[in-house]
Amino acid sequence: MSERKASIAAWLLVCCALVFAIVVLGGVTRLTRSGLSITEWQPIAGIIPPLTDTQWEEALAKYRQTPEYQKVNVGMTIAEFKGIFWLEYFHRLLGRVIGFAFLIPFLYFLARRRFDTKLALKLGGVFVLGALQGVLGWYMVASGLVDEPRVSQHRLTAHLTLAFIIYAAMLWIALGLLFPRSTAAAGGGTGALRGLAWAVTALVGMMVLTGGFVAGIRAGYAYNTFPLMNGHLIPPELFMLEPWHQNFFFNMATVQFNHRLFAWALALLVPVFWVKTMRSEAPARVKLLAHLLLAALAAQIALGIATLLLAVPIALGAAHQGGALVVFTFALLLNHALRAGSGRWPESPGYLRS
Repeated sequence: MSERKASIAAWLLVCCALVFAIVVLGGVTRLTRSGLSITEWQPIAGIIPPLTDTQWEEALAKYRQTPEYQKVNVGMTIAEFKGIFWLEYFHRLLGRVIGFAFLIPFLYFLARRRFDTKLALKLGGVFVLGALQGVLGWYMVASGLVDEPRVSQHRLTAHLTLAFIIYAAMLWIALGLLFPRSTAAAGGGTGALRGLAWAVTALVGMMVLTGGFVAGIRAGYAYNTFPLMNGHLIPPELFMLEPWHQNFFFNMATVQFNHRLFAWALALLVPVFWVKTMRSEAPARVKLLAHLLLAALAAQIALGIATLLLAVPIALGAAHQGGALVVFTFALLLNHALRAGSGRWPESPGYLRS
């Protein structure tokens, strides 16, 4: 691999790590009800937080006008307000850091002509998605500043989903640079595994999507039993709302049931994929990734059960959100490793100097 490709891949992987961090921090922000503490979107001026007592009082006065203060946090002191403000501030600040961490190296590499046209267009598309994510983040927050003391579950799920898409795009491009398709064959016996690997990835995506709705309507605070839902395999409230399709977005029983359903599907499919991989002639790297995917899913399901039984403690809830991205990462790594003509993994870290 050329030094040029290695440097671009390393930059993208650093950006992936930053996105992972903001996904976890976003979970903490949501769980602590901090996301509505900053009532304005100021992409430039917002970098500077309140610095004086007067500025803090002004920020709190704006928060007092929101439904969340009036219905949930009425009487909040300035010290309590600072606690939620700083979490949201650092969440937004990290978003800006990610933007600069992507844009500045992108412009540098572009000026040095390190990209071919195809790669430049792909990375330009990622930057557009990142800018859209910033707009979508404010659009989400704005939904909680009008009538209800919470953001729209549809906008929250879209915001979370777009973060996963941006992460996946950067990771896939980086992998393509590290392991070019033309280098070598992926290995014998992998053809039958590819469709199964994509099925696993699709289920992980659906688990994330349904998890967004669980978070959006706080469905994790209901039905805090496992494996049954308050004594029922299928809760009787599953389709209590009319029209019926509203249940998939507004009914806690349905939303949580759907999330559990995809977790159960993964709990069945991933071990099947693991067994087939172990019995195949897949390369050692594919078998290693299958081990890691199985372990990550087991940890994620355990985290999910513990989070549910303990009524969503902040640490476990944030870890569960981060765990979803870990499972998603191993699924993507497997799909890339199983590509026809996927590049061979190096034997030592010395590949970065090749």
